[in-house]
Amino acid sequence: MITISPYSESYRDGVIALILPIQQTEFGFAITLQEQPDLLDIPNFYQSGHGNFWIARAGEEVVGSISLKDIGNAQGALRKMFVKAPFRGREHRVAHRLLQELLGWSRRQGLRQVFLGTTAAFLAAHRFYEKNGFAEIDADGLPPAFPRMGLDTRFYRLDL
Repeated sequence: MITISPYSESYRDGVIALILPIQQTEFGFAITLQEQPDLLDIPNFYQSGHGNFWIARAGEEVVGSISLKDIGNAQGALRKMFVKAPFRGREHRVAHRLLQELLGWSRRQGLRQVFLGTTAAFLAAHRFYEKNGFAEIDADGLPPAFPRMGLDTRFYRLDL
């Protein structure tokens, strides 16, 4: 049974244990926890304004995450979407459920658009976002407040 809920500090270590191995081992990115200060202060970075951060749990184990950063102007940035490998795909639908939670929240908060950046390496993510209505855009189509990450090379927008 997978449970989706807003982040609380009691799951901080679980979120870090989910995200860092996917970034470093699975995709080979040379990125550290210190280079991601948002992970060390999720409540202030994400859970403010119209933003939020959600986790997917199998029991008490964090198996997925997604966040929405409020960037003003009725816009949000989708970030930190990760799902542990055994929980990917149609059987568990963790990614789908996390995204639906974020989009429902975004609509209830009155947001008009959600943007995201990803890397060329995340091919399955590209298909997933496109299947869920996101359209690829050029980097110059991003709002000025979009928090662009150095590794991001592909960008998407969803009009709500």
